[in-house]
Amino acid sequence: MTDQDSARRPKYRKIAEELRSAIRSGAFAPGDRLPGENDLMATYDVARMTARQALSVLRAEGLAEARRGAGVFVRVFPPLRRRGVPRLAGDHWGGGRSVWSADIGDRDLVVDRIEVTEEEAGARVAEILDLPPGAPVCVRSRRFVLDSRPVLLSVSYLSAELVRGTPITAPDTGPGGTYARLAELGRRPVRFREEVRCRMPTADESERLALGPGTPVVLIDRTAFTETGAAVELNEMTLDSSSYVLEYDFGA
Repeated sequence: MTDQDSARRPKYRKIAEELRSAIRSGAFAPGDRLPGENDLMATYDVARMTARQALSVLRAEGLAEARRGAGVFVRVFPPLRRRGVPRLAGDHWGGGRSVWSADIGDRDLVVDRIEVTEEEAGARVAEILDLPPGAPVCVRSRRFVLDSRPVLLSVSYLSAELVRGTPITAPDTGPGGTYARLAELGRRPVRFREEVRCRMPTADESERLALGPGTPVVLIDRTAFTETGAAVELNEMTLDSSSYVLEYDFGA
């Protein structure tokens, strides 16, 4: 960035950058109170609105959080490291463990909203699962809450004819989850494909994930395939981007 570019940047962004660097260097540790609006006004000789905008940038990035009557603090919530490869290993869920157990360690995970319905497949779902348009699908909708914070919305689609009457249609699918139950049905997933995108959330997503203003979401669409190449599940996930690190570790 040239000196001219730097000069053109709004003052609130310059302040936010300095505070961000201080947080990342450890000068402000998790839980520390950041300089307030009055402090920033005096230090940088700026108006209150400029100081407020600088703190808002850090809040929108998920680096800081406001506490009513106390100020703005460095966020304590450690990001969830989503280990994309080991969490889907067959010996992991095949051994009765949730795919989530590869990510959370001893942290407290709760699925607080579960809804299982049977609906007609939309065009996209029908195409991915190789079903006739309008064919019945089992739809599993969940919200995942980690350490009392909503972090993920998940909707899975499976052929209703395949899973009807099995534990996959129940709120609790049992040890190993959906993939272990599919294996019992002779439809063991052996390959997964994930597509990752990012966008701003809808109003409903913002409410359900309790997102701060300006926080984007990460969209991950995962398709599970059997040995014959048949797609047996489509899982559409919406992640709070400020809560996650996406990690993919694999050999060359």
